[in-house]
Amino acid sequence: MAKTEQITFPEVNFSEEGPIRHLHLGSEWIQGSMLVDAPTVLVHEYIQRMMAWLLFIDPASVGQRQAMQLGLGAGSLTKFCFKELRMKNTQVVEINPQVLHACRGWFKLPADNPRMQVVLADAAEEIRQPRLFGTIDALQVDLYDEEAAAPVLDSAHFYADCRQLLTDEGCMTVNLFGHTSSFQGSVDRLSEAFGKDAVWAFKATREGNTVVLAQRTPRRPNRNVLMERARYIQSHWGLPAEKWVRVFKPVQA
Repeated sequence: MAKTEQITFPEVNFSEEGPIRHLHLGSEWIQGSMLVDAPTVLVHEYIQRMMAWLLFIDPASVGQRQAMQLGLGAGSLTKFCFKELRMKNTQVVEINPQVLHACRGWFKLPADNPRMQVVLADAAEEIRQPRLFGTIDALQVDLYDEEAAAPVLDSAHFYADCRQLLTDEGCMTVNLFGHTSSFQGSVDRLSEAFGKDAVWAFKATREGNTVVLAQRTPRRPNRNVLMERARYIQSHWGLPAEKWVRVFKPVQA
């Protein structure tokens, strides 16, 4: 019997707040959101910041890149990479089949196709598949349970497995949030896996989310390069990338 069949998953439901639909895992915590009339828009600031890997590549090459999300949430990042960025391939690993069902029914996630696939699996196990090593340009990690207290996977060993997935120019972005989580502890574990020179962090959002980025190969583009790319990102995809450059810096100066 597959591991996903042995787990008791929390109830998946949704709520609506004006034009926005929220996904919940049996609690008041919001696991993802969608603007009902514009389902590919990234609603939350922290979700927008999960796209900061765009600052570290030539934006014109995005269509030839591959993305992976660990944790489907409301499908926001997956839909954006597939429909807006039109990336070569977008893969998602989600352990809870009810979340996938909810995203297809309530959050307008497309069916699997040659450029987008959802794998129902334990992320910690799936990312150890050798066929994936060195293939992912953008790895986006947002793994929380119904309590939203701390990341479900947050060890140096897990982050080392993540690093193994990345191409030479590849980046991982991680959402760090929770009332019991230790931001510094997570950064230390990321630094152990990727190296201190490879880790960048945003300032926390008003909601308390801090997005951290780790590079497979440490690179520090100068501010002019970052701003040029930010302007491209902002004009082509509507993301507030110029603001990112102002509130985003290496953790090791």
